[in-house]
Amino acid sequence: AWVHGDPRKVIYPTDSYGQFCGQKDTLNENKTILFYFNILKCASPVVLINLQCPTTQLCVSKCPDRFATYIDVQASYRYKPDQWNYFRQFCKPGFNNPRKSVAQVLRDEDCPSMIIPSRPFLKRCFPDFSTKNGVLTVANQTTFKDGRGKTRNVTDLREAANGINNVLDARSVGVKIFEDYAISWYWILIGLFIAMIVSLLFLVLLRFTAGVLFWIFIFGVIGIIGYGIWHCYWEYDHLKGIPGSDLTVYDIGFQTDFRVYLQLRQTWLAFMIILCAVEVIIILMLIFLRNRIRIAIALLKEGSRAIGYIMSTLFYPVVTFILIAICISYWAVTAVFLATSGEPVYKVMANQTLCKYANLTCDPETFNTTNVTKLCPGAQCTFAFYGGESLYHKYIFIFQLANAFVFLWLVNFAIALGQCTLAGAFASYYWASRKPADIPLWPLFSSFGRAIRYHTGSLAFGALILAIVQLIRVILEYLDHKLKGTQNSFTRFLLCCLKCCFWCLEKFLKFINRNAYIMIAIYGKNFCTSAKEAFFLLMRNVVRVAVLDKVTDFLLFLGKILVAGGVGVLAFFFFTQRIPVFAQEAPTLNYYWVPLLTVIIGSYLVAHGFFSVYAMCVDTLFLCFCEDLERNDGSTAKPYFMSASLHRILGKKELSPKKA
Repeated sequence: AWVHGDPRKVIYPTDSYGQFCGQKDTLNENKTILFYFNILKCASPVVLINLQCPTTQLCVSKCPDRFATYIDVQASYRYKPDQWNYFRQFCKPGFNNPRKSVAQVLRDEDCPSMIIPSRPFLKRCFPDFSTKNGVLTVANQTTFKDGRGKTRNVTDLREAANGINNVLDARSVGVKIFEDYAISWYWILIGLFIAMIVSLLFLVLLRFTAGVLFWIFIFGVIGIIGYGIWHCYWEYDHLKGIPGSDLTVYDIGFQTDFRVYLQLRQTWLAFMIILCAVEVIIILMLIFLRNRIRIAIALLKEGSRAIGYIMSTLFYPVVTFILIAICISYWAVTAVFLATSGEPVYKVMANQTLCKYANLTCDPETFNTTNVTKLCPGAQCTFAFYGGESLYHKYIFIFQLANAFVFLWLVNFAIALGQCTLAGAFASYYWASRKPADIPLWPLFSSFGRAIRYHTGSLAFGALILAIVQLIRVILEYLDHKLKGTQNSFTRFLLCCLKCCFWCLEKFLKFINRNAYIMIAIYGKNFCTSAKEAFFLLMRNVVRVAVLDKVTDFLLFLGKILVAGGVGVLAFFFFTQRIPVFAQEAPTLNYYWVPLLTVIIGSYLVAHGFFSVYAMCVDTLFLCFCEDLERNDGSTAKPYFMSASLHRILGKKELSPKKA
C-alpha cells in the first residue's frame, strides 16, 4: 500500500487528463478546483454506471461568476475582448482561436458551450443555487441559455447537481455548529471536568452507599410490583358484573385495538398472576441469595477502597485511548493508501450515443492514431477512475481485509494490555497482608512493566483469538449487505443464525479473556492455562458470579445515568440562560443543543472510562477472593487475605480451619 498508494487521489480532484488539481510543481499548481464543461450531462444514467460525469473536466483557479455562452462570446470577441479573455480560462489549455466554428469547438469540446455562476464545493464547481420567494434561482435568474440555441430552466441544473442543495444547507448548518463550538468550547470542558469530579465522588461514596443504593432499588422494585398486583386486583374486582367482561381472550380473538383486552377480567387476572409469580421469585432469591448479595456489596465497597489507595488507576484509560487512537490512525492511513493504489483508467467518452467504442478503455497517448475519432467524431479518451488489472490490484480487497484484521488485533491487544495492567495493580492490593502498608510502591507502573516484559505473548494470543471471531463477523455483515435483495429464505435464515452464533461466541470470548488476563496478572502463567483455571474457578462460584455481575452492572449503570443526567440538566439550564447567577456568562448560541449534547455524551464517556476501571477492580478482587477461599482456610498457617468486612459476612463456619 505504501509503495503503490497515493492519497492525493483522495485529496485532489482529477481532470480528464488524469492530472491532479492543485498539485505542486505542475501546471495545475494554482488551479485547485475542478470545472465541468457541461454539468447538464451529469444527470445522465452514465454517471451511475461509470461514476464519472461524461463531459470534459478541467482544473481552474476559480469558478465562473456569470452567465455566458460560447456563441455570444465568439460573436463579440472583436469589440469585447475582455469577455473572450474571461471565457477562455474555462477552455482547454492553449486554446485561443475564437474564429473556429462553433460546431467544431463544441464537437471537439475545446470550450464549454456555456458557463454559469458557480461556487466551489468539495473542490468542484457547482451551480450557485439560492431560493428567492420559494423559487429556485441561480444568480437571481430562473432561466439560462445552454449555448446550443435553447433556453433552459435552472431546475435542470438542480437535477444535474442532485442533492447539492441539501448538502449546501447542511454545510450552512455545519458552519453554525462550528461557531457554537468556537464560542462554548471552554464551557464544554468545564462541564466535562464537573463530570469527572462527580464520577470520582460517586466511586468514593460507593464505599459507604453501595448497600444502601442496592437495597433501595430492590425494595423499590418489590413495592412497585406490589402496587401492580393491587391495581390488577382492583381492576379485576371493578369489572365484576359489567356485561362482556367475563368473556375470554379466545372468545374475542385477535383485535388490533389492544384496549379491548383491558375490558376483560381474564386479562387483569393473568397480569396479577404473572406479577405475583415475579414477586415471589424476587423474594425467594433475596432470601436464599442474601449472603451472596452481601458478599457482592462488600466487594463493591472493597473495590472503592482499593481505588482510593491506587488513584492513578483512574487515569489509565487515557493510555488505552491513546493506544487505540494510534491503531485507528494506522488502519485509516493504510486503508487510504490501499484504496488509492490503483492506476488511472481512461475510457472513450463519445457525444454520439450509438458509438460502439463508448465506455471502452483507451490509451490517451495513442488514442489520436486510432480510427475511433473517425468513426465517432468528437470522441475523447478521458480519465474515468483509478483501478487496474494486475495481480496486486485484483487482490486489493483481500489486503483491505488483512488491514482490518491487523486493526482488530491491535485494538484488542491495547484493551488486553489495559485489563492486565489494572488487574495486576488491584491484585497487589488484595494480596497485601496489611493494607495499605504492604501495597508495593507504584503498583500501576510495576504492573504495566510486568505486562510488557513477561505477558506480551499471552495478551497477543488472547487478542488474536478475539480478532479472528470479530473478522468473521465483519465478513458475515459484508456478505449480508452484498446479498441483500437476492437471498432466499434459507440463505437469510442461515446468515442470521451464523451472525447470532458468532455474536454469542464473541461475548463469551471477551468474558473468558478478561478473566484470563486477571489470572495472568496474578500468577504469570500462559494464556491457555490461565483461561482454563479462570473458567473452572468461575464455574465453581457460578452463583456468586451471576449475583456480583448483576449488582455491579446495576450500580455502575445507575452511576453513569446519574453523572450524565445530572451534568446534562446543569448544562441545559446554563446554556438556555435559566440560571440567574450565570445568565450574563452564558454564550449566545445558534443551537443550544450542540454543546448540550456534547456535554451529555462526553459526561457519559468520562463516567464510562472511570467506571470501567472500577468494574475491572471488582472483577479482579472477586477472582482473588475465590482463590483466597480455595487456597486458605483462615488458620494461622493459612490466613485469609480478605478484608475484615468479608470475614464477618462469611461467618465462623466458613472461616474455621478445614479438616485434612
